[in-house]
Amino acid sequence: QVQLVESGGGLVQPGGSLRLSCAASGSIESISAMGWYRQAPGNQRELLATITSGGSTNYADSVKGRFTISRDNTKNTVYLQMNSLKPQDTAIYYCNADLTRKSGSGYFRNNYWGQGTQVTVSS
Repeated sequence: QVQLVESGGGLVQPGGSLRLSCAASGSIESISAMGWYRQAPGNQRELLATITSGGSTNYADSVKGRFTISRDNTKNTVYLQMNSLKPQDTAIYYCNADLTRKSGSGYFRNNYWGQGTQVTVSS
């Protein structure tokens, strides 16, 4: 059983900052890529940022320069530091992990999602 649990969402004023966390737990053998997505009402889920196990990052143009993704491999946790937030950043934010889990004598690679955390940017 593998779980991804996000935290850190909330209400923030325009121009403010939030830091999201996502911790993976369970019978995890290894985690390769981790990422953050968001989905606003009426919109498709949007990829924001990804980070490899080695620390290489990629960002969507919409958040480049404002958001920073990082990870702590010792804690199986990925973070998203969000600065200069705008009302259009309001959405549910999801983390995603491509990981290998151990089950019995086997190893299985799957993609997992967190349950999401609400971020609201409003004055």
